[in-house]
Amino acid sequence: MAADNLDGMDAGRIGGGGAAPSVADLGERVLLAELMRIATTTVVPRSAPDARVMVGPGDDAAVLGLRGPLVVSTDTLVQDRHFRLRWSTPQDIGARAAIQSAADIAAMGAVCVGLVVSIGCPATTPARTVLAIDAGLVEAAAGFGAQVVGGDLVRTEEIVVSVTSLGVLAGSGSIQLGGARVGDVVAVSGPVGSSAAGLALLHGRVDQFPDLVAAHRVPIVDLTQGSIAAAAGARAMTDISDGLVDDAATMARASEVTLEISSALLPVDPQLMDAARRLEADPLEWTLGGGEDHQLLATFAATIPPGWTVIGEVVEPRSSSPVLVDGQVPQVRGWQSF
Repeated sequence: MAADNLDGMDAGRIGGGGAAPSVADLGERVLLAELMRIATTTVVPRSAPDARVMVGPGDDAAVLGLRGPLVVSTDTLVQDRHFRLRWSTPQDIGARAAIQSAADIAAMGAVCVGLVVSIGCPATTPARTVLAIDAGLVEAAAGFGAQVVGGDLVRTEEIVVSVTSLGVLAGSGSIQLGGARVGDVVAVSGPVGSSAAGLALLHGRVDQFPDLVAAHRVPIVDLTQGSIAAAAGARAMTDISDGLVDDAATMARASEVTLEISSALLPVDPQLMDAARRLEADPLEWTLGGGEDHQLLATFAATIPPGWTVIGEVVEPRSSSPVLVDGQVPQVRGWQSF
């Protein structure tokens, strides 16, 4: 649902003329009814055969008929900590929340089939902001074959979006962090550093490089690569949420190995190097330390799937560091929550 359609819905369905109504003006029941309508009128692609929504939004709880083990993950986005309304549209925020949570499902080698969403906001928040966040969630979920099957709405001091993703394994066991073995190749499913570059451009008020800014607002990642990697024999896998080095280190420690990465092999957006020159920044700070790309990082014993890029190898554990970049201990840090 496009933003202009949401504006029209505000005027015709929930508000009439004049100032846009707030969530307090509408009240919880009216707003929840609109959220449920958005969730139930978006068509989900038929590429999600492993779930059947037996009871969807509107009841006390959702009921899904699943084939295979259930995979669950939760993520939360907080206003001015994970997003800023002056930099991202409400629909961007919703889409980002959906993809960020579902990426953890993909990283287990599973297919996301349903999302449960909790949105908190101040009472003065325009109702169309909440509806647009929900529309972004629903549309992003439909893009990877999932549905928003329920959720909650609550009053908070700032906008908070929490998403719980539900997935099923696609015919193989889960791909966990601790499966990397010496001799494996290390590979990623797409470009790294784009989100961090986009954030730096927004901070620097540089009105160029739109692809990088777009990648910060909504991660550009193919979540089907999780189940594809599992089918291709991935041994360990995670998504790059906190930065390549930090997430690789988590994998290396769990596997009791060291990951050696070559910076020259890292796939990057064509605009990234030009953006680094424009901002006089070190691109390795973005590619190695920048998080929120949500590309998948995996190790394979042999052949990697199409679309993946080999960036290094798994070696015997080194006492110096769980991750080496170009043979050296990296000096960058990823995202720190506290």
